[in-house]
Amino acid sequence: MRPQPGDYNAYYETYISLVKGDDVLAALESNYKTTQHFLKSIAEEKGDYRYASGKWSVKQVIMHMSDTERVFAYRALSIARADTTPLPGYDENLWAENYAAEKRTLSDVVEEFLSLRQSTIHLVKSFDEKMFERKGTANNNPASVIALVYIIAGHELHHLNVLKERYGL
Repeated sequence: MRPQPGDYNAYYETYISLVKGDDVLAALESNYKTTQHFLKSIAEEKGDYRYASGKWSVKQVIMHMSDTERVFAYRALSIARADTTPLPGYDENLWAENYAAEKRTLSDVVEEFLSLRQSTIHLVKSFDEKMFERKGTANNNPASVIALVYIIAGHELHHLNVLKERYGL
């Protein structure tokens, strides 16, 4: 099943469209293998690389991927459990400014993301069809569980493309 228009803010169509097929769990599992290979192939000394002044470092991009996955997985969990509390947004740039990425190794940041993805996969496996169809509000916008999971998968693909195309990795 794929999310339908109205299940999410149109801004997220960019991410959702990157995910092929109707089985988001299979996409997450497949992405995991590809992402693991790619991220582990990045040399440690590239961790602080920025392709331009004012842009995030490689480590910050990966940390952003982790933070976003945590936020969207929490949103999916909350809505799947029928909690109707409106969920807040977050300021990705503020969070990035406060990563202290320079104090971490690239390999540690990569391992954190990969561990988190495994946790997300287990969470998604726990959802049944009724849970996937549930809708709530996140960042003042509609959000279905299935849309949130597709956004997680597509957000990863988007940032992997950024790392390849803009960072030359």
